[in-house]
Amino acid sequence: MNFPKDSIYASPIGEVGAFKFDETVAGVFPDMIQRSVPGYSAIISAIGLLAGRFAREHSVCYDLGCSLGAATLSMRHQIEAENCRIIAVDNSEAMVTRFQQALQKDHAPVAVDVQCRDIREVAIENASVVVLNFTLQFIPLEDRFCLLQKIYQGLLPGGILILSEKLKFDDDRQQELQTQMHHAFKKAQGYSDLEVSQKRTALENVLIPETFAQHQNRLREVGFSSAEVWFQYFNFASIIALK
Repeated sequence: MNFPKDSIYASPIGEVGAFKFDETVAGVFPDMIQRSVPGYSAIISAIGLLAGRFAREHSVCYDLGCSLGAATLSMRHQIEAENCRIIAVDNSEAMVTRFQQALQKDHAPVAVDVQCRDIREVAIENASVVVLNFTLQFIPLEDRFCLLQKIYQGLLPGGILILSEKLKFDDDRQQELQTQMHHAFKKAQGYSDLEVSQKRTALENVLIPETFAQHQNRLREVGFSSAEVWFQYFNFASIIALK
């Protein structure tokens, strides 16, 4: 399927504003995310497979920060547990509206409830699967522990959290290398130096990455018995946390 091309930062912008998931971004998001996040398609596919493995009868799967619903749809087509439903949440009205429209064309049997809300205000209950797919990095640092603690408490025993994030590195050489390789990846996808530079400026102080050790320590602090990277491509990784 062809999606509109992301050219938001293709022309010089006098003063680059903070990145927002508004109508402009929602209109090109499928192209943007594929060309910006290495391994995105593989992660989305695996989220569906993991949901198929961990979703339980009469439970709830949550997609927190669902954007246009890629992870939700992947889960929806893999879940076979009876009376299992998905709650997909995003605080961008533009994203939610477009996802609801797309959902009308998808006829998989698993029920999906799409909500336009702040994920910090969502109650997590009777959950077998929770997905934070490149979402936590946009949550203020001071709110991340409480959000993960709420997720842990709402997960059923044996439940899973799938946490995908952009990582930073304590070692300066690794940080420089991983950043350079991410930029090389984006340029290989057709982005110009100007686009890479202006997008980076827009995301500064909006997307706050952490090291894997910080994520792992926090996950263990809130109660998860295990938290390990299952996928990494340069400075983008996905973690499986088990209750």
